[in-house]
Amino acid sequence: MERVNEEGQIICDYCGKPIVRAYDIIGHHKEELTEANVNDFNISLNPANISFVHHKCHNFIHNKFGYAVREVYLVYGAPMSGKSEWVRENMSEGDLVVNVDEIWKAVSGCEKYVKPNRLRSVVFKARDGLIEAVRYRAGKWNNAYIIGGYALSSERLRLCKELGAREVYIESTPEACISKLDNFSYLDKAEWTGFINDWFNKYSKEIST
Repeated sequence: MERVNEEGQIICDYCGKPIVRAYDIIGHHKEELTEANVNDFNISLNPANISFVHHKCHNFIHNKFGYAVREVYLVYGAPMSGKSEWVRENMSEGDLVVNVDEIWKAVSGCEKYVKPNRLRSVVFKARDGLIEAVRYRAGKWNNAYIIGGYALSSERLRLCKELGAREVYIESTPEACISKLDNFSYLDKAEWTGFINDWFNKYSKEIST
């Protein structure tokens, strides 16, 4: 709160622009954390050593100064909340994106969100294989983004522990998600309205312990 300006905004210390979405705020350590200094609270927890930057700016800083660290992000939210759009805005070339909706589209040749049931086992086997690559850090990708609904906190907690991932919740409302259905005329609006409302009914905000 000490860093909020008179307009109620937090300004990115890198690009100088407002950080308008809570899930775009990253606390960046000006002096890089290492195994040698992580327990030195004058470095790890010192407010003077932490700047607030956009998610995308944070990735750029690390790549620019040559100490890029692989990060894994679990990007979750309701159907039509804008998860894929946020990832496209923030990812860089060389990042790995695991998006089950795009896998469906790739293997079926159908329009986005059209999911022939015959292909279900193939799609989820492909997704699980990519998640295994993230878990064991296979390949030379930079950062990884796992996109999905993940309404249950228990499922998110399990994945974050297994993958060493950080959560990114794409906030929205049922009304905003339902309004986006007009962009997909080939979808059954009543059916997808049900999917959206069901997600919000199931959503558990708190992390289970």
